[in-house]
Amino acid sequence: MNRLLVALLAAFDAVIVVAVGLAAALAPLTVLWVFGVPAADWQALWPAAATLWQAGHLVPLKVALDAEYVTAVGISPDASNFVFSLAPLAFTVFTAVFAARSGARAARAGAWPVGVAAGVVVVGVLATLVALTSRLTVVAVDTVAAIAIPVAVFAVPCLLGALVTAWRHGDDGILDRLRHRLDVDDTGVVEAGARGIAAALTGILGVGGLVVTVAVFAGGGRMVALFEAAHVDLIGVIVLGLGQLAYLPTLIVWAAAFASGPGFSVGQGTAVGPGGTDLGVVPGVPVLGLIPEDPSPWLLLLALAVVAVGAGAGWVARARLRAADAGEPLLSRLIVLALVVAGAAGGAALLAVLASGSLGPGRLAQAGPSAGSFALAVAVEVALGAAAVLLSPRADSPGEEAVSSPVDWAGADPGRADLGHGFESSGPAGGGERP
Repeated sequence: MNRLLVALLAAFDAVIVVAVGLAAALAPLTVLWVFGVPAADWQALWPAAATLWQAGHLVPLKVALDAEYVTAVGISPDASNFVFSLAPLAFTVFTAVFAARSGARAARAGAWPVGVAAGVVVVGVLATLVALTSRLTVVAVDTVAAIAIPVAVFAVPCLLGALVTAWRHGDDGILDRLRHRLDVDDTGVVEAGARGIAAALTGILGVGGLVVTVAVFAGGGRMVALFEAAHVDLIGVIVLGLGQLAYLPTLIVWAAAFASGPGFSVGQGTAVGPGGTDLGVVPGVPVLGLIPEDPSPWLLLLALAVVAVGAGAGWVARARLRAADAGEPLLSRLIVLALVVAGAAGGAALLAVLASGSLGPGRLAQAGPSAGSFALAVAVEVALGAAAVLLSPRADSPGEEAVSSPVDWAGADPGRADLGHGFESSGPAGGGERP
C-alpha cells in the first residue's frame, strides 16, 4: 500500500482513539451537569473531561482544595494538598488495544514505520492541545507529563503491534534481516516464548477477572450498602457506577495479585491478601465493599490457579516448538521456559505499577499491589506449571530426547505440519503468517 495512504489511515486511527476517549470522559460529566448540578458553570465541563482523560492515561493529578471548602467540611489543612495518581485503567486499556491494532494494520500494509510515526505524531499534537486548553483551579497537571505520558500509552502498544505483525508476516526490511541473522525460523524458540508469555499474562488476568466476578456475588450486599450510605440520587448512582466501571481493569490486577498470594494495599500500613486482611479505615467507595473482611485460609489455594496458568502457557509454548522442530531439544525447552517465566514476571510487575498509585492524602498515598512481590510470586508459580509441561518427556517417546518426524506428529507431510495447528506456510513477505 502507498505509504502516504498508510500514514493518513494511521493518523485517522489516532484521531479516533483520542476523540472516543475524550467523549467517554465528557458524556457522564455532561449528564451530571444537565440533571444533577445545572447551576454549575458549563465551561468547566471541557477542562474536567480533559483532566479525567489525562488521569485515565496515567497522568498524576495535583489536587489543591480551597481553604474555605476545607474549613467548611472539616478537613485537616494538611490534607488539602495531595497527588491523585491511581489511574482508571479502562481508558489506558482502550487506547493501548486500539493503538496495537493500528500498528498491526500498518505492518500488514507493508509500511509499519510510517504508520507508527504518523499515529504517534497525531496523538502528540492532540495531547498538547488537550493539555493547553484544560485548566482547573482545583486540579493541576504537569504540562510535560500531560503530553508525554498519553503519547507513550499510545506509542508503545502501537510499536509492539507493528513489530509482532511484521515479525510474523515479514516486512522485506530490517525484521526479515534480523530473522535471517538469528536463524529463528527452524528453532521456533522466539515464537514459542512469545506465545507462552502472552498465554501466561492472559491467564493471570483471567484469574483476576474470575476473582472479581466471585467477589461481586459474595460481597454485593456490602457494595449496595455503601451505595445507600452515600445518599446519592439516580444520576449520582449512574455516574458513580460508571466511575467504578472505569476502574474495573485496575480491580482485575488487584484481584490477580490477591490470587497469586502477595495481595494489595488500600493505604499505607494496610494489607489485603488470601492469608488475611488488615485495612483499618478506608474510603467509602462502594466497590471497596468487595474486599473480604475475614478471608478464608482456603483462598490460599488460589495460587494453584496461577500454577495452572503456567501449565497452560507451557503447553502453548511447547505446541509451537513441536510445530517448528519435531525434535524438541532440551536446550530449546529450557530457553523457552526461562523466557516464559521472565516475561510473565516482568508483565506482572508492569501491571502492578500501572494499577498502583495515590488515592488521596496521608496514608492513602499508597494503594495497589507491590510490583516486586507480585512479580516474584508470579515467577515462582508460573515456573512450576510451565516446567511441568515443558520439561516432561514426550508422550509418544520413551526418552526425554526422543525424536519424531513431522509426519508422526501432524499426521501429514512435513510441509503441512504447521497447517494442522493453525499456522500457514507461506513465503517471506505479504504471503501469510510466518511459520
